[in-house]
Amino acid sequence: MPYALALVPRPPCCFSRPLVYAPGIHVTRRRDKRMKVYDFVGAPNPKKLRVYLAEKGINIASQPVNIVTGENRQPEFLKKNPLGGLPVLELDDGSQLTESLTIMEYLEELNPKPPMIGTTPIERARVRELERICELGVLSSVAQVFQNTHPFMAGRLKQSPDAAENARNRLAANLKVVDTKIGDRPFVAGSRPSIADCTLFAALEFAEFAQVPLDPAFKNINRWYAGFKERPSAQA
Repeated sequence: MPYALALVPRPPCCFSRPLVYAPGIHVTRRRDKRMKVYDFVGAPNPKKLRVYLAEKGINIASQPVNIVTGENRQPEFLKKNPLGGLPVLELDDGSQLTESLTIMEYLEELNPKPPMIGTTPIERARVRELERICELGVLSSVAQVFQNTHPFMAGRLKQSPDAAENARNRLAANLKVVDTKIGDRPFVAGSRPSIADCTLFAALEFAEFAQVPLDPAFKNINRWYAGFKERPSAQA
């Protein structure tokens, strides 16, 4: 995930909390105590995994990897993920899963309740559809704006005003779709939280840091975002 590697000069205040996935939630289904998440508080893909873990009540040991200082590019970490991306889930046998969506789907198989990818074929399809829109259309677009406008990125890649503008237009188009899909529902994909909520929340929180404001015209998303911020998982 290219945007998972987006480097930030310091974690924004909204990301400065301790690495606690599920404060106050008792874990009932931990499968292996040796499982570990390699994490960075400040990047959006680790954030959506932390939100997912908190919503599920899953407690997994974590180890921070500082992408600002380039720790994720050191040989030792590249053995775990050759692409240098975060998060990474290390399994009990020492192997790794290196994509946030894959990690969530794997953990969902181990911990099916509460369900966060639906309970029927059509529910699962709808959740996955919306999660992909939130990831590829919203989070990816925010990351493209950040990479092409933020001063910290100026020395790391060739920035393009045209690329930033294209990303803003793509973001608006995808937010319009998501806004319509949410409608008056309490969560992105229906009556209960799903992985789509995890991804959209991480995307919008990152957008705040990247100074990509959410258009007030997207009333359903703004209502949902304000409500989701009040959930304990939002603090993960």
